[in-house]
Amino acid sequence: MLKQRDLFLRVAQLAALFVMACLGLFDLAASMGSGTGSLVLLQVLSAVATAAVWLPRHRQGSKRLPKVALALGIASLLLTMIVAADSPSGGSYGTAELLGLLGVLFVVSRRGDAQWAVGAVLAVSMAIGFLPLRSGLDTDRVIIGLAQGLFATAVIGLGVYLRTIEATRTRAMDAVRAEQRAEFARDLHDFIAHHVTGIVVQAQGARFIAEQDPQRVLLALEQIEAAGAETMASMRRMVGVLRDPNAQPDAPLTPLAGVDELGPLLDQFTNSGGPLARLHVDGSTAGVPVEVSTSAYRVVMEALTNIRRHAQGARVADVWVRRTPDWLLVRVANDGLPPKAPAVREAPGYGLVGLQERVRAVGGRITAGPGIDGGWVVDAALPLDQEVTR
Repeated sequence: MLKQRDLFLRVAQLAALFVMACLGLFDLAASMGSGTGSLVLLQVLSAVATAAVWLPRHRQGSKRLPKVALALGIASLLLTMIVAADSPSGGSYGTAELLGLLGVLFVVSRRGDAQWAVGAVLAVSMAIGFLPLRSGLDTDRVIIGLAQGLFATAVIGLGVYLRTIEATRTRAMDAVRAEQRAEFARDLHDFIAHHVTGIVVQAQGARFIAEQDPQRVLLALEQIEAAGAETMASMRRMVGVLRDPNAQPDAPLTPLAGVDELGPLLDQFTNSGGPLARLHVDGSTAGVPVEVSTSAYRVVMEALTNIRRHAQGARVADVWVRRTPDWLLVRVANDGLPPKAPAVREAPGYGLVGLQERVRAVGGRITAGPGIDGGWVVDAALPLDQEVTR
């Protein structure tokens, strides 16, 4: 979806450039025909400069963009004064430059740093409004300038509207990610508590049997060492994604569910009126790291939830879990109609956004899209060892 949107944006930009080129030829012919060609080159350069501003991609909150736009607006105003003084009537006032300035206005309103964008928008809007005065100072030119100013206001409103939508979406995604990190914190708390309790119990038992059976003490120490190593490895992987200082480690905890609990999850899904859910497991799931196991469970749970909500006409939902030496591979597919929002990042409820955050946190990858034979497929690859992702 994102690639298609980028492609559409590029095609639209090329179309706008083509229109600007046609308008530039019209401006050139009109100016030369009216005998006002002495400053035509400057007007052409000004139009090209606007394209150089709105054509590149700009990051959100760019400070350079509004600064350049401010300079461009001031330069256009000065050019208007020079052209109006040199040729008070006749000729084209620069329709190509007008289109370019509107593009600059939209991009600055959409992407520019708020502190600098106000001045840049004001300067470019004034340049657009005064542009018709290059071909005369009569009442008609003033009316055209006012109309262009109103149109520039609409362009500003569109840019601000899209900016607000993106800001709202970003805040929602940040909230989902923060919630996911808090969930990681609870999982980590429960996991460590479980293993540390086992370590303490084994250490206490080893102390009582030390004199009676030293061989069993060695076995207990090996088990303690293995549990401690596994706990530390999982801590290093999971704590890396915890950046929320407000996480509550003592919050009520739910039991950790992993790949071994997928069978009951699928049975519950089918019995509750969903499509027939079938589980296919290739390889042993014993010894899978807890954060990988729980992430795989969440992938399946979220995918099944989306099937229930969005997969119209789905009759079967197949879940494959395959273990390789380095990866745990999870696939959830159904035979229903694809949802209207066909991208992980564009999911309306942001459920897959949080899931994507969780999968990436353990070094994995997740994709979602239409299946070759129809339906919808969610694929996740989770590393069993962090070394394979480095």
